[in-house]
Amino acid sequence: MRTLVDIPDPQLRRLDVRAQSAKRSRASLIREAVDQFLGPDDVLSIDQVFGLWGDHALDGVEYQRRIRAEWDRDWDPD
Repeated sequence: MRTLVDIPDPQLRRLDVRAQSAKRSRASLIREAVDQFLGPDDVLSIDQVFGLWGDHALDGVEYQRRIRAEWDRDWDPD
């Protein structure tokens, strides 16, 4: 799909220099930059993560209590 984007002249000049040195098109560099900005496309669904804690012998709430107890022991206000 085509889209219209306003890019200031100084950025376009820098982009053109980089495209020429990489022997690539301006458009391919912009697509790559957008991909990097958006990050990986591996969003997990609920089906992929539901039940992950099931393999642990310790209840999740009890785990939270133990972790928080460690914080309390380590905390020294003085």
